[in-house]
Amino acid sequence: MPGGSPVESPATETRTGLVRRARRIDRVLAETYPDATIELDFDDPFQLLVVTVLSAQTTDRRVNAVRPTLFAAYPDARAMAAAPREHLEQIIGPLGFFRAKTDALLKLSAALVERYDAQVPARLADLVTLPGVGRKTANVVLGNGFGIPGITVDTHFGRLARRFGWTDETDPVKVEHAVGALFEKRAWVMLCHHLIWHGRRVCHAKKPACGACPVARWCPSYGEGPVDPLAAAKLVKTQGPA
Repeated sequence: MPGGSPVESPATETRTGLVRRARRIDRVLAETYPDATIELDFDDPFQLLVVTVLSAQTTDRRVNAVRPTLFAAYPDARAMAAAPREHLEQIIGPLGFFRAKTDALLKLSAALVERYDAQVPARLADLVTLPGVGRKTANVVLGNGFGIPGITVDTHFGRLARRFGWTDETDPVKVEHAVGALFEKRAWVMLCHHLIWHGRRVCHAKKPACGACPVARWCPSYGEGPVDPLAAAKLVKTQGPA
């Protein structure tokens, strides 16, 4: 298990040192989570866009549970845009906020039909004009649906980027740009998976499992959570959110 962290304080670390340390952390996380990928199920960019919108304020597992029924009934944007509101609400009811989410799906699908011939656009500038789609959702779709590099700054990514001392920004767009500058574009999508998986399993918001962390030696926030290996091991989750 890792010992104390010898990392320089962010105030004295050189830019070159920061880049090297950031990339070392990512390499170790890649070895730790070789199967890291998006934890939402999807078959095409439209499904990915929809399930990402639905994942707000609920868990990926719950979204995955309703996905087969949802897309069996409404497999594409044209079908979903014409869906009866009551039926759509019934399908996604288990996710919570079902009225607002139904409204979002109807507006989103209609916009895809009207503006993009029912196809999901593969440009950030186009995606963020769609109802209910911000940069985070757009980057999820670009990276995982089209293979276009993008950085998805969710709560886990932002928290870990700050704990690792990669940035002190709190605004998601500023975090996106600051962290993106430390890595080659080709690494961005997998970097997001590595940090999100680590945030869900080890580097928790309230009590990170520092004593069981594979990158503790390069983390300036080491000690925010239990450093005793046995105590830390009890905090580690073996999978993503239930």
